Amino acid sequence: MFANLSDRLTASFKQLRGKGRLSEADIDATVSEIRRALLEADVALPVVREFAANVRERAKGAEVSQALNPGQQVVKIVNAELVEILGGESRDLNFAKHPPTVIMLAGLQGSGKTTLAGKLGLWLKDQGHTPLLVAADLQRPGAVDQLQIVGERAGVPVWAPEPGSGVGDPITVARSGVQQAHDKQHSVVIVDTAGRLGVDAEMMQQAVDVRDATDPDEILFVLDAMIGQDAVTTAQSFADGVGFSGVVLSKLDGDARGGAALSVRGVTGKPVLFASVGEKLTDFERFHPDRMASRILDMGDMLTLIEQAERTFDAAEAEKMAAKISGDGDFTLQDFLGQLAQLKKMGSMKSMLGMLPGMGQMRDQLENFDEREIDRVEAIVNSMTPAEREQPKLLNGSRRQRIARGSGTTVSDVNSLMERFEQAKTMMRQMATSGGKGGMPGMGMMPGGGKKSKGRMAPPPKSKKQKGKKGKSGNPAKRAQQEREAAERASRPAPQGSAFGIGKQQDQQDAPDLEELSKFLR
Repeated sequence: MFANLSDRLTASFKQLRGKGRLSEADIDATVSEIRRALLEADVALPVVREFAANVRERAKGAEVSQALNPGQQVVKIVNAELVEILGGESRDLNFAKHPPTVIMLAGLQGSGKTTLAGKLGLWLKDQGHTPLLVAADLQRPGAVDQLQIVGERAGVPVWAPEPGSGVGDPITVARSGVQQAHDKQHSVVIVDTAGRLGVDAEMMQQAVDVRDATDPDEILFVLDAMIGQDAVTTAQSFADGVGFSGVVLSKLDGDARGGAALSVRGVTGKPVLFASVGEKLTDFERFHPDRMASRILDMGDMLTLIEQAERTFDAAEAEKMAAKISGDGDFTLQDFLGQLAQLKKMGSMKSMLGMLPGMGQMRDQLENFDEREIDRVEAIVNSMTPAEREQPKLLNGSRRQRIARGSGTTVSDVNSLMERFEQAKTMMRQMATSGGKGGMPGMGMMPGGGKKSKGRMAPPPKSKKQKGKKGKSGNPAKRAQQEREAAERASRPAPQGSAFGIGKQQDQQDAPDLEELSKFLR
């Protein structure tokens, strides 16, 4: 969502690089570029004015003029101001001293309240709470059924005494839902209320009545992050008419300009507590202003990536794999298959790679990354016997042909995977044995990681077989097989973003490889 804003902001900082002193003209030009970038991102005008004024004032102060690197100091100032307009410090939910804690969801129809109720319920359940969903949206057709389906998928019970679709009293349902939570000893109640296509008096009055009937500890305004400037108007209307204590941004994975996320806190003064970043129930996370600011400035979000890995990966299994990589045993294809399965549990590979610093320089390749290539890698490994996974040296020509037929790929695909696997294993072992001594080997492959990288990823190291030109076999049958494979490789187009180089032709080896980045996540 923040791709265009991120590109514009990082481009505005390029003119500051390498300067030992910044003139007022330099600062004014940079602030003007930042202002235009925010306006193009559909950020509310009052927020843009305040942001630009604060950056200009601080950039012309002593903290920049006396800095050893003024350009980096300006970037630091912009980052701090972004954190401020996004909400400053992260805030937790306010839980009641005496359960249940009542959370009321409000917002326009279509903003994603019902789905978000299930996501929030699942998140609270994982935190050790016992949530109850209350179906108080009795106006929209199918809203009650949808909440019951979402609750079942999340493993969270739903209180739905009325069928909905215009039947039943939402105030009575909300009040009885809180009583049900008392009786069944649920620690949290999440009340899903009705929305409208636009703000009107009837919707506001119903929301006020539900609020008065349940006395919620938190009123969360669910805001569609894709609706642009209208989001600010809607948020202000709800703040004046009903009042809310926090904001939840839905559809943050969309392709809109993202101004709503940057505007809502500055206009309403209420913090953003959560963000919905995908369609799955698990695509839900706490909103951290400092981490979001880092993403916007293309500095990455390693803390969120680490948290996702900690939730997914088993600690004992991770230690076992680390020992194997460092030399205590051999890292096999069976181990790789298990690591790949855990990696998929973390979510989309695109979203994970997007959290790495400097990935804005590789956005086009990141967008072309095909998630299905990971399934092809799994298919190849799953087509091997247990002995072959433990001892890849057993893979002779006939075995590789069998694996290719079983996985629906070609022998060249299998060969490419095995070459990449051996290179990745060697690289991981080097990283494990030289940690902390002058940097990790292979960091030149990361954006900005080497002196000659210039923001591009270096090609993977060539194997001994690739250094010299491979000659033709003297065996007529083997030579014919080599010629068939060469013709097949030449006629088949290589898929973009292929994992571990599957289907990649040799003349493309100097292109940046996203799949190499995935090795660093294991």
